[in-house]
Amino acid sequence: MLTDAGREWIVDATGASPEALRDLARVQGVVALLISEMRLSPLGSPQWHVFPGEAGITGMVMLSESHVTVHTFPELGLATFNLYCCRPRPAWPWEERLGQLLSATRVHVRELERGVHALAPTDDDAPPTDRTDLEAEGRS
Repeated sequence: MLTDAGREWIVDATGASPEALRDLARVQGVVALLISEMRLSPLGSPQWHVFPGEAGITGMVMLSESHVTVHTFPELGLATFNLYCCRPRPAWPWEERLGQLLSATRVHVRELERGVHALAPTDDDAPPTDRTDLEAEGRS
């Protein structure tokens, strides 16, 4: 039996402005725009943490559809996003929006279908074996 448990976007935006990645209002604006344009439904208030000094920001919004999180790394020019929706949604223009709002020069988007495997585990669903485990057992 197959199941469709939604879609997840894992996004890495690089080359972003360090100043933008330290700016709480700007990062909150990105998340607010994402929620608005995708017509998502927040459950309560977003949670934000601004790290001291030159460090970045972490944020999370619980959604009736699941969640959105963001972590910024100004020292790397990097912002990472994770959006999981258990209900169908069209893709958001990540590249365009993050380029405009955070000055990202490269945006890598991975889109995953969730729950598409059979509910009963099979040998194909076994987790990959760590190479160091094989070496320790003398089977490399």
